Amino acid sequence: MKKQWKISGFADEIASDLQLQIEGLQKLGMHFVEMRGVDGKNLIYHTDGKVREIKRKMDDAGIALSACGTPLGKIDIGDPFAPHLEELKRAADVAHAMGTENIRMFSFYVPAESRKEYRNTVFDRMGQMVRCAEENDVVLLHENEKGIYGEMAAECLELMETFHGNHFKAVFDFANFVQAGQDTLEAYELLKPYIAYIHIKDAVAGSGNVVPAGMGDGHVAEIMHDLLRSGFDGFLSIEPHLGRFTGFELLEKNGISIPADTEALEGFEAFALAYRSLLQVLEGIMG
Repeated sequence: MKKQWKISGFADEIASDLQLQIEGLQKLGMHFVEMRGVDGKNLIYHTDGKVREIKRKMDDAGIALSACGTPLGKIDIGDPFAPHLEELKRAADVAHAMGTENIRMFSFYVPAESRKEYRNTVFDRMGQMVRCAEENDVVLLHENEKGIYGEMAAECLELMETFHGNHFKAVFDFANFVQAGQDTLEAYELLKPYIAYIHIKDAVAGSGNVVPAGMGDGHVAEIMHDLLRSGFDGFLSIEPHLGRFTGFELLEKNGISIPADTEALEGFEAFALAYRSLLQVLEGIMG
């Protein structure tokens, strides 16, 4: 019997509206979503009543959350931290209400020319966030991201060696590593013991153009093949970034390049292309 991968995705790239997100996921036969933007806000910024309404509609549609796609840790290292820690507590409440323990997060934007100077501050903040996660029984999933402390594999490894456990694990994002100039095969070998979650998007080295899985320089098929052999059982979460969508500008601090051949794609079309491309990669490695 072939392995049944758990495929999720950022449905706000289909549409901002919850019902359109649900309809798009159902068209593709998907049963999980990594919820980020929904009905005009990030999930964790909605009221308790709205969260309950979202959960009811998702339950009725047979779709569950793989993670809360929060912006936690996606602030400048000099920004006030106490309010951000409160947001984590709120995110934990929302995660529990939505039936997931997973919270996607980051390790703060730091100046490129003086990254090491901010290491102690980053680690102090991360330590507080991990303790908060422990107290609130959630799992922080750290995503490698351009411009943050954990941009390159070596820094991600530092974070994992310091904080890894039941409440702090790694997200592996192919495209983000490519755009940062990090070889993904090297990153994978360093971080393999800590990877609990995969973001599916690829990119072209040099230009940074985001492309469907397997069409860039992220070595997606090679890494997925090794994950298959190693018994990986985490989520594969599609994050297309192949076209503009509501909230896009807020996600990319320094902008992002979109290749000309996919720039015209929007919403469901772009998401469906990313989904089909992932399926092709998986079919290829499974024979």
